[in-house]
Amino acid sequence: FIKLILVGSIWGVTNPLIKIGSKGLDRVSKKSSRRTWILNTLLEFKFLLLNWKYMLPFLINQTGSVLYYFALQDSDLSLAVPIANSVTFISTALTGWLIGEETPDSRTCLGMLFILGGISCYILDKL
Repeated sequence: FIKLILVGSIWGVTNPLIKIGSKGLDRVSKKSSRRTWILNTLLEFKFLLLNWKYMLPFLINQTGSVLYYFALQDSDLSLAVPIANSVTFISTALTGWLIGEETPDSRTCLGMLFILGGISCYILDKL
């Protein structure tokens, strides 16, 4: 379970950072009558590839994906997916809050508690 919690945490922490790092992409991708969609896509790709604020969290996120691949070898698939995804959701909400993105309201906090309770029940049932 530790690997899956780590994967979910990596994914969740990097999601808001990727969002922050991709700021400015809309200026690159503004449609121009002279630009084709291929050129637009290449310019967007170049912007993201050369932007360390995007690439660093993206590469860390992909490291989480590699860890997830290896964690699946040792885990029950019916447990692995819900654990990793629920921890991702909670980590994303908490990280966004910590970096000043959005303060979770009472509904979000209640939802996180329900997720934790549900996953706990699911894990206890599978043991």
